[in-house]
Amino acid sequence: MKKEIFITDYNCVTPLGFNVEANWKALSEGKSGVALHKIIDNQDAFYASMIDSEKLNEEFNRFFTQNDNESFTRLEKMLLLSLQPLIDKHKPSENTAFILSTTKGNISLLKKQSELPEGVYLSKLAEKIAHFFGFKTKPVVVSNACVSGVMAIAVAKNMILAGRYKDAFVIAGDELSEFVISGFNSFQAIGSGPCKPYDKNRNGINIGEAAAAAYITAEPSENEATIFKVLGDSAVNDANHISGPSRTGDGLYASIKNAMIEAQVSSEQIDFISAHGTATLYNDEMEAIAFNRMELQHIPLNSMKGYYGHCLGASGLLESIISMESALYNTLLPSKNFEETGVSQPLNIIKENQTASIRYILKTASGFGGCNAAIVLEKC
Repeated sequence: MKKEIFITDYNCVTPLGFNVEANWKALSEGKSGVALHKIIDNQDAFYASMIDSEKLNEEFNRFFTQNDNESFTRLEKMLLLSLQPLIDKHKPSENTAFILSTTKGNISLLKKQSELPEGVYLSKLAEKIAHFFGFKTKPVVVSNACVSGVMAIAVAKNMILAGRYKDAFVIAGDELSEFVISGFNSFQAIGSGPCKPYDKNRNGINIGEAAAAAYITAEPSENEATIFKVLGDSAVNDANHISGPSRTGDGLYASIKNAMIEAQVSSEQIDFISAHGTATLYNDEMEAIAFNRMELQHIPLNSMKGYYGHCLGASGLLESIISMESALYNTLLPSKNFEETGVSQPLNIIKENQTASIRYILKTASGFGGCNAAIVLEKC
């Protein structure tokens, strides 16, 4: 009998709140973290989703006491806050994996020193967080553009199935930085207002920042309040272009198909799709084509980018957590800012809060370099 893998606990730190409960309350009320922010001195303010630094520091100081030899970056504080509640309930052992998902990590450190600071390396970020919480195994870093958060869940699942670990903590985070903003500006991909995934008038993304954490195990305890099975996963790179998504949706289509085959779930059984939905012209069109090729066009679908912006390596894990909350509350959240379909293929985009029975969830992600990923989750 195949071993089963479960997500039994999770947490998140975002502009909408410093725990899952606060985030769900804000989302159910239709609130968004996207607002005008001035990040770069010589540029005008633009729409993004940013955590208030003062509130972040206050929350961090409530949970942690720093000594003279310790200092933490803004991103590290976000990551520590997201993981702490899980560590309190699930103590790491010698067979526990620690997996960090991030796209750029502490990239903002580059601006502060003329020489390359050691702390900018993703491996150093992972080691610092792992050391703080006393993990005994070597950290694993998953950094594959914007599919990193979804892939990190899959990596944890497959490492446990392979017998390398008994359980795993998956943590994901990225922050707003001048480097990231400049990069997306160079592609002319940042929207002029709050982003509108799949909408006729969409014109680009909003950058966001967040941290999220999940506990994954093959042996859930009997008193777990939250239990979801990770039924299937897949990641396919269609190598279409360094930044442009495939016009035929090949990579995403193959990822979804493979994940659903492993999960032994048909298109008719999927209750909800948590899509990537960046609000760029080509990404949303590619997703619509891939979902139609899989005959998923009638399944209720949303993008969380209108609430959180695009949180890069954190987005896949954060959005998976919110989709699981949707299943627990039997509530489908609308795809914020969507009004009129702007893709060539039909999609069942959620427009208002809806009550629904949700058992099977499909979570997808796509990113630069032709990478695509999908996982199927089941509410137990």
